[in-house]
Amino acid sequence: MMKLKGKGACPGIAIGVISYFGSSAPEISYKKIQDPVYELERVEKAKSAAKAQLLEMYEKALPELGKESAEIFEIQRALIDDTDYNNAIENIITSQKVNAEYAVAVASDNFAAMLSAMSDDYMCARSTDVSDVSQRVIRCLSGSSEKKFCSGKRIICAYDLTPSETFRMDRDNVLAFVTARGSSQSHTAILARIMGIPSVIGIGRELTPECDGKFAVVDGTEGIIYIDPTPQIMEDAERKRSAAERRRELAGEFIGRETVTADGKKVPVNANISSVSDLETAVGNDAEGIGLFRTEFLFMECGGLPSEEVQFEVYRSAAETMNGRKVIIRTIDIGADKKSDCFAIAHEDNPAMGFRGIRICLEREDIFKTQLKAIFRASAFGKLAVMFPMIISLKEVKMIKEIIKEVKNELRIMGTAFDEDLEIGIMIETPAAVMISDILAKEVDFFSIGTNDLTQYTLAADRMNPAVEKFYDPHHEAVKRMIKITAENAHAAGIKVGICGDLGSDPAMTEWLLNAGIDEFSVPPSEVLETRKRICEQASAGEPCSRVES
Repeated sequence: MMKLKGKGACPGIAIGVISYFGSSAPEISYKKIQDPVYELERVEKAKSAAKAQLLEMYEKALPELGKESAEIFEIQRALIDDTDYNNAIENIITSQKVNAEYAVAVASDNFAAMLSAMSDDYMCARSTDVSDVSQRVIRCLSGSSEKKFCSGKRIICAYDLTPSETFRMDRDNVLAFVTARGSSQSHTAILARIMGIPSVIGIGRELTPECDGKFAVVDGTEGIIYIDPTPQIMEDAERKRSAAERRRELAGEFIGRETVTADGKKVPVNANISSVSDLETAVGNDAEGIGLFRTEFLFMECGGLPSEEVQFEVYRSAAETMNGRKVIIRTIDIGADKKSDCFAIAHEDNPAMGFRGIRICLEREDIFKTQLKAIFRASAFGKLAVMFPMIISLKEVKMIKEIIKEVKNELRIMGTAFDEDLEIGIMIETPAAVMISDILAKEVDFFSIGTNDLTQYTLAADRMNPAVEKFYDPHHEAVKRMIKITAENAHAAGIKVGICGDLGSDPAMTEWLLNAGIDEFSVPPSEVLETRKRICEQASAGEPCSRVES
């Protein structure tokens, strides 16, 4: 037996035969040419053909996978027209007098290498998109077709997979994806998660074509593939798979039910989302509200700063879609691992401790006020609340409240309708906020504990640094004490405390969090029903605060 460890990109168990998928990249010929103008015309025709193919894939993906997944192919269409990318191709053709296929390949390699070298995970993951797009253009230039896939149910192993390769596979015949390289931020990993296919990435060079045809077990939760597994591994895998299927079936019985503990305390289970397109999944999984709307992705995906009107339409759509269920919108949390060209943030050696979250908003008050205006305007169309990230002081909260006053006054003067009683809350994700949570609780309507950042700051372990991954322990006693202190201080002040970090969907922590006094959970949409089931089966030792609905 061979056990290979990587990183789980989509949870689940798969058992079956491996099909090793070799590169579908077309062969590149090198030729000296006499007429650069002709080669440039060929590139333009190939680009048009490639964009037409990607449009077709977008239209196919839209009904099958939803808008967010389909937009991956829209992003690739935009890449084809990238000015720097096209200038590089033109320069290679005209200066080196070489054929279009070779020029596109060289430009692609250069851009992919540049992106791969970036420290930002999101930008690093885009290198695969550049390669995918370039291969498509080259195939259009050479007239070659895309590689066909094997038939029958298989575990697909590869050195890497592009988004288009992943999407073109017949989901009914793919048991799992396993790749030697890859990033959890890549569009391929995102597609795998949305398709619900167990996936493991980053196995390394031990995953070779020699594994083709071998029997294997893939554990997407633990990030492991067992090649030629022992009978014991097989037995364990079958048990895990059966248990997971049974959990899904049982969780489905909780659709339409309120989340109430065995001793009668209501503990709503909300969904974390990053875009309006996630709302469909949240509603489909019967989320009782949106506990965290990460608005920074609106700024990361746009070509410039989104206008007040653009933001208003997004927030209004969320409010209307949730139809009376609360939507908590978190203001921009740019910085650390989330970058945006909209903000000229200088390079930082330790960005997790740097210029991010509310620090940027309070310095760029123009951007902050625009977002707040859009949120307050949208509050007239549903039940919204707003919360602020990375708080460390009372001074910050006071400054925020003054800006909110200004925004409200401006809207009143314009005669614009908004919810005068819109709740404001703060993220508790720094030890500083925990230690003064008794003071902060008197200033806001609710707390939401962000356990991902709270863990890294409490344990001095950067959650993006693989070298200190073993020190990043959300179950650490110090983290638990931070959560307990926050809940006690929130309830003493009569406000609610929710949790929106990964710990909220951790089965091992549900009972503990309830006993610690957590009033609301916010989890990934796919985890809503299983979290509700666990909560309904537990009794809560935590005393609800006076302002929590009974």
